[in-house]
Order: sequence, then structure tokens, then C-alpha cells
Amino acid sequence: MSDNTSQANADRSAIGAATRRVDGRLKVTGAAKYAADHHLEGMAYAYGVFSTVASGRISKIDTDAARKLPGVIDIFHRGHFSNLYRVPKTKDSPTSKLDAAVVDEHRLPFEDDKVSHAGQFVALVVAETFEQARAAAYAVKVSYEAGTVIANLDQAVKAHGVKKAGSGHERGNAAEAFDQAALKVDATYGTPVETHNPMEMHATVASWKDGKLHVYESTQGVVVHRATLARVFGVTPDRVNVEAPFIGSGFGSKLWAWPHAIAASAAAREVGRPVQLVIPRMQMFTTTGHRPETRQHMRLATDAGGKLSSVRHESINTTSFIDQYTETCGGVTQGLYVCPNVLVSHSTTEVNHGTPTSMRAPGAAPGLFALESAIDEMALAANLDPLEFRKRNFAEMDESQKLPWSSNHLLEAYDRGAAKFGWDKRLPEVGSMREGSEVIGYGMAACNWEAFRTPADARVGLRADGTIEVTCGVQDIGTGTYTIVAQAVSAVTGVPLERIKVRLGDASFPAGPVSGGSWATASVLPAVAKATRDAIDQLKVIAAGADSPFAKAKPDTLKLEGGKLTDGKQSVDFGEVLKSQKVAAAEAEAHTDANTNDKLSFRSFGAHFVEVRWDAGISRLRVSRVVSAIDVGRIINSKTAANQVEGAVVMAIGMALFEATEYDERTGLPVNNNYAEYVVPVHADQPEIDVILLDYPDYGLNEFGARGIGEIGTTGLAAAVANAVYHATGKRVRQLPITLEKLMDPPVSVAA
Repeated sequence: MSDNTSQANADRSAIGAATRRVDGRLKVTGAAKYAADHHLEGMAYAYGVFSTVASGRISKIDTDAARKLPGVIDIFHRGHFSNLYRVPKTKDSPTSKLDAAVVDEHRLPFEDDKVSHAGQFVALVVAETFEQARAAAYAVKVSYEAGTVIANLDQAVKAHGVKKAGSGHERGNAAEAFDQAALKVDATYGTPVETHNPMEMHATVASWKDGKLHVYESTQGVVVHRATLARVFGVTPDRVNVEAPFIGSGFGSKLWAWPHAIAASAAAREVGRPVQLVIPRMQMFTTTGHRPETRQHMRLATDAGGKLSSVRHESINTTSFIDQYTETCGGVTQGLYVCPNVLVSHSTTEVNHGTPTSMRAPGAAPGLFALESAIDEMALAANLDPLEFRKRNFAEMDESQKLPWSSNHLLEAYDRGAAKFGWDKRLPEVGSMREGSEVIGYGMAACNWEAFRTPADARVGLRADGTIEVTCGVQDIGTGTYTIVAQAVSAVTGVPLERIKVRLGDASFPAGPVSGGSWATASVLPAVAKATRDAIDQLKVIAAGADSPFAKAKPDTLKLEGGKLTDGKQSVDFGEVLKSQKVAAAEAEAHTDANTNDKLSFRSFGAHFVEVRWDAGISRLRVSRVVSAIDVGRIINSKTAANQVEGAVVMAIGMALFEATEYDERTGLPVNNNYAEYVVPVHADQPEIDVILLDYPDYGLNEFGARGIGEIGTTGLAAAVANAVYHATGKRVRQLPITLEKLMDPPVSVAA
């Protein structure tokens, strides 16, 4: 390490602090502009026409009446649209190549007359106002030749079976070990389709000028979005720019470009004016991805002492007829517990839904519901406390890769979480804990998520006015990226946050990673720190010039401390040094690579402890208390980190108790595609939440020791709730969500 690196590691007062968001004032005052807040001169408005059948072909589109309505500029559809190009399916990935072009739905808008899912774009109206565009869209008449509909996983498996997908794992002989085991659990678990439903709806504002495309987009990856649009329109990436300075969250639905973004950009080129397209809430249930339905067959076995001898996790998930998407439910299973015989497999089956996509903790969220529910059942079969059973089967290394963990403090997370929660007060008998009319249930589960570091670029400038400017083509999706970037610069320079300006969310900036997979923090901060140190090195060279306070000093004898350059005898603010040399700024751009350490296994760990309360008299079930102990490496900002876990916990309560996108089995149309009927947790559903952040740096991943935190809080929580429900009621719910009718005695038979 250079002297600057050592100094940066020694001066970390800004790291770990509970720092308020530096962009907070912009948000609470309404000054922060989201995609749909950009109103360009001469802008027109677009509104989609969406298919009302889930399967079939378009036989006719009648636009005559719609074209006569006031304000209509044009109506686009098959036969009347731009010439576009598909994004090829390649091995390029944003985890290894920042400017990869990626889409989940490879079919282009209006590419053919086939309809594969309800809500598919079949036409696009462009008009002078939003209201005029919407009215005209309703007036477009589309006729269909309806086809056979496959609306859910059961129907799909019966109709055409399953396809084997990748990402499996096998070691030992799980089937033979299961047959010979003393104790066994054989159960099937299921999770429904979940829809992301961020508060900010998907939106695009696109404009063309001199053959160049400029887009404001609600995207989790401006650089990837730019590369994707360049491919679609057959232009070089330097002729496209994408901006997303603020995003109202996405949960994975905004990772990649969807048809609306392409359609709006193409429409803007056709009409020669900027075009805004906002996806209605109802169509966010059909056209912008979802977490697919899963069925997971779990077979676990132990010896007489409760040590796992066999684990089989075989999952099926729904996918679309136009793209294959695999929900890797068993990705965590293959390494979380010590076991010599493990089989993990994944399969897909096609339904008439839009293409699924990543949703917060893809694979791991539904997968750990199944695994951690089965582990709870296995602990009971072995007559062991669920916490003791998990400790007994703790994995000292990642057996799936035969590698040591880079850092694993799961046992401490178990102990600290249990102590804070009061797990020792749990009575093992079902329904034995009561307070008034409520039966109390205690449940727990492990949580887990992989740790990534992708390539990243950043630029840092120490300016003559005494401020520091940072630019990076990463985006802040509401997690606090602006703040932690400023903290990283402050840690290296000693300059207070109020003098550090962070600019993000612009594809013209140095390339940053996608904000997904819990890898943005671990990836961006090393690039920011390197660029900062390189800018400091430039400052030292500049400081040695004539008429400088350090004119006779050698650059390598100077240090930057507390925002001041010093030679040990005098200290001068870096801005004054630059002014003395008539230099506007000392600037540097830096690149850092993805993690290439293949000698360690990088994951994050934790445990959830949950209390539920069930009042059978009024059929009321609530999650009353949660303690989450999380091991995610070094904590950069304790306030935003805890907030991430708290938000993930609430989101997972929705997964456990409320959320399921329901489709009419006859038509394939979603029937609860709005906030009124798609139930999500509200303030009244939020329990008392305690978050314990262990804060052990993982320097194998990056110099800050930080791992991502956005996903892990979601994983395992639904299982902890289900396990607590069993402890309270004696009913083992294996199909989410845990609705009230499933707890009635006898249970009411309803569709899952």
C-alpha cells in the first residue's frame, strides 16, 4: 500500500457513523427530481394499449376512432413502428463488464402479432397531454384470436412438464443417505408470484437531437441501460445518455430495460419530440417483471444426534413463454449447513405471464423460506431446540466450493440475537405461551446472501474553492449511496461532508455498477477511494510549484490531514494551495476491478428471531417483535444500514403474511393488480424491530471491509414467521402467504 492508503485506513472517523443522508433535504423539500418529474420543452405524452388476453394472436388493430380524438399525434403498433434490433444473449454480465447490454424480455415492442401474457404492449398512443393519450389508448380497438391459457405452476406442469435449469449442485449421495437415515423430513413448500410495487412507477422521458438519444429513466443501472438502448437502436453508446439522479426504489424491477423504455425512445424518434411514458400501476403487474411462483421439494435427514446427513432441495419456478428465467432457490442450501450429501436442482415451467426478473434477494428469499422451514421441522423431529439444531450443523467452511469463508460470524449472530430477543424464555410446547387472549409464538431462521464486488470507475476533484466533487455512474435507489460515497471521501481526506459534492446517476460519468445484488457499496467505494488518493497525489505535485507555500517540498513528504496539506511544519487548506498555483482542481479518475479472489468464499450471514401473536377469537395474526443480528462486514453508515435491514424485514413480513399476485385460472389475467387488493404491509403492520450489526470488516473483499446489506434482511424472515406461527398454533403453513383461513380450525380450503 502507498502512504496515502495507510493513512486512509488509519483515519476512518467518517466510516461507521450514523450519518444523515446528504440528499435528505432535497427529498423532503421536493427538489429531488425523479424520472417523471422531467418536463422537457415540447414534450408529448405516451400511453400504452395493453393486451386483454393472456394467450393468442392479434387479428386486428383499429385506430380510426382513436386518431380522431383531440391531441393525438400518432399511434404506433405492429406494422407502424421503428426498425429496432434485439439485444443478443451473451455471457457479458454487469458483475464483470460494466457496459454489458442486458434485458429480461428479449422480445421487442410490437415485434409480432403473438400475445404471450396479459398486459403485453400491443400499441402506443402519443398525444399532446397525458389525459389525451390515455383517452385515445382506451379508444383503440384490438381484436384477438385467443389461445389456450396456462395461468399458474400447477397448470403448467400438467400441460408440458418442466425444463431443467442450471445452477445446480451435488456432492455425496443424498438419496442413499436419506434412505438410511434415522430421522427424516419430506415436505413441499410453495411461494406465489410477488410483484415488486415500488412507490415510484416505471417511467421514461426520451428525446432525440442530432441523432443522439437522451433518456431520463427510473433505472437501477444507467450504464447498462445506455448500452442496451445503443444496441436496440443500432448506435454507438457515446450517442446515448441515461440519467437517473433519484429513484423511488425498484427492488430489482428496474435493473434492466423493459419494453416501455424502448417504446418511448422509439416513439420520440418517430414524432421528433421528447416523449414521456409512465407505466400505470396495473401494468406494473404485467410488463415490468415479478418474482415467479415456486414449488420446492425438501428432503432432509439426520443421524440420531441431530447432525444433517442428507439435504435435497429441488425447485420449480414459473417463467414466460418468451424467456427463460431461473429462480435459484437452492443457491444458499448448498453451503449454509455442514452436510456430506447434498443435491440442489432447479427447473422451470412456462406460463402466460410476463418474464420474471430479480426481486430483492432473488432465489434466496423463496429458497430460505423452504430451507429454514424444513430445518425447523427437522429440529423438532430430532427433539432439539431450533437454535441448538442450527448451531450443531454450523458449517465451518463453504463445502459447496471447498473453500474457507472470508469472514463468518454466524454463531455470534445466533447468540447475540437470541440474547436480545429472549429466546431462552421460549417454552417448547406448541401454544404454551399466552398473554391475555393472545397465543405467543417464537420462531427463528438463519439469513444469508452472497457477497459481490464488481468493477467500478469514479472521478474525484479537489477544487480551488475548498470543495471536493465526486462523480460516478452508479445510482442511489434510495439506499443512501450519495451519503456513503461522501463518507468514503471524507475518510480519505478529512474534509467534512458539507464540503463534498457527490454526483451520481448519469451514464456520461465514469462507469458505475448496477445498484442490485447488494454489490454497489462494496464495488464503488474502492474506486472512489483510489480516485481520491490519486487526486491527492496530483495536489502534492501541484503544491511543489513556484509561489506555493510548499514550493521547496518534495511531493512524497506532504500529507493531507483534515483537509489541509502539511509538511509537518505548516498546514494549508488544499483550496488555498490550488489558488496559489492558479489551478482549478486536482483531479483523478480511477478504476477498480471485480473481486478475483478465488481462495475464499464470500457471503453474508445473520439470524432473525420473530415473535407472533395469534388471537383465535377475532382471527388476528400479527408479527409483534423482530430481532435481526446481521454479519455483513464493516458498517459504513450505521443509520442507513439499520434502515436497510428494517425495510427488508417489513418487506419480508409482506412476503410471509400478505403478498400474492393472483391470476384468474380461466383467463390468465391478474385480478388484484392494484394497491387496494395487492396487500402490502403498512405502518400498522410494522413490529418492534431491533437490528444488531456485528461490524466485522471483511478486507478480503475490499479495503473498507464492507459487504452489501440490501438483500440479506429479506432472506429467512418469512420462514422465521412461519416457524413462529407453528409454535403458536401448531399449524405448519408451507404455502405462502400465511393467510387467516390457513390458521382456522379446521383450515378453510382455498386456492393457494
